[in-house]
Amino acid sequence: MRGLPTADDYLPGHGDRTWSARSYDLDLAYKLEGNRLDGEARVEVEVLERTDRLVLDLAGLDVSKVSVDGRRPAKHAQRRNRLVVTLAEEAHEGAVLQLVVKYAGHPRPLVEKHHGDAGWEELTDGVIVAGQPHGAPTWLPCNDRPDDKATYRITVTTDVGYTVVSNGLLDQRRRRGSSESWTYVMDAPMATYLATVQIGRYDIVEHDGPVPLVSAVPQGTGRRPSADYEAGLGRQADMMRAFEGWFGPYPFTSYAAVVTGDDLEIPLESQSLSTFGKNFVSQDWEQVRLVAHELAHQWFGNIVTLARWRDIWLHEGFACYSEWLWSEESGGRSADAWARHHHERLAELDQDLVLADPGPELMFDDRVYKRGALALHAVRGQVGDEAFFDLLTGWVADHARASVTTEDFLAYADRRTGADVSGLLRPWLADEELPAL
Repeated sequence: MRGLPTADDYLPGHGDRTWSARSYDLDLAYKLEGNRLDGEARVEVEVLERTDRLVLDLAGLDVSKVSVDGRRPAKHAQRRNRLVVTLAEEAHEGAVLQLVVKYAGHPRPLVEKHHGDAGWEELTDGVIVAGQPHGAPTWLPCNDRPDDKATYRITVTTDVGYTVVSNGLLDQRRRRGSSESWTYVMDAPMATYLATVQIGRYDIVEHDGPVPLVSAVPQGTGRRPSADYEAGLGRQADMMRAFEGWFGPYPFTSYAAVVTGDDLEIPLESQSLSTFGKNFVSQDWEQVRLVAHELAHQWFGNIVTLARWRDIWLHEGFACYSEWLWSEESGGRSADAWARHHHERLAELDQDLVLADPGPELMFDDRVYKRGALALHAVRGQVGDEAFFDLLTGWVADHARASVTTEDFLAYADRRTGADVSGLLRPWLADEELPAL
């Protein structure tokens, strides 16, 4: 029996490099009572290498029917959280296929070594989907690798009385009897781990931002905003405008923040959307900074996305540094003060992490976040503010919708600034020992 492919060694058993998804069109029906999901996924497939099969990621859900270009394939089978579709005839490089998968079941989080659980998860009264890094297969058949970006159309039909929030703009909302359908369109290419669905009893609060910007908050709280709410979520429009000044225009057509009625362990990043537990709505800087952090990912992680999980510092280091910039902008501690504070703390910790390749067990270690931000602060100190912020805006503008690596950033930074940024960053990225600031 042929083995199953792995696209990224940080996430074994996910992804297939012989094909790429151009688009996903998902039609989902979900019953909260009983946690029942029925889905049809229409995937436009581009063949990248000559192949006689397509391997998709799908975990914990049963496939009832598969078609390729309107016909049954030679066969399909489910193996170890994968759907293997054997084609009726071999597909050549460059071929475009229309794949349809019908599936159903009781979705649940997927537990992976090093990364814990992620995916479709029931709340006390609703649902969240935490995709990063391996949760996408718990609710859609997909090519689950970070460098495979596609457009999405997501329709969710669920019980009346619940609000559905997903990626992109709400295109259509229809009620039929005791159920209601919500259709969202994300027309900017998106990695699978950034796709999400949020279902709950929410009030929608609009903010006066440069694009449609809303918060979905537990029913009743949106009509009586608290000081905690105003300190964090209430300043998202200000954050967005500040980030536009440093990083360039907000890259998507809308942005939403969802606050669940449950406490969550950590906030969740998605494209054009972030999710927070009610425990993250606070005046405390430790909570406010996370609102800024998740918003910054829209530039660093969503519109410009890593090609390999080992380069996670390109997301988390940049988002962490954005927290420090917002602190200074909003009257708090300066970015330089935060840099010195965290450098001092990191110096007291184990020196066993390589920033540009931390390994799957350490890829979400807090040292990746802080050391990545410190590396950027070192660049800023070397080249000056004008060249530094020009580098950030240029990086986003010139790599929008693309997948990138650390090597891409270093080469770009050298060209853009005219300085030896790659030489400066080499010890920050490649050495275990923390460089002096």
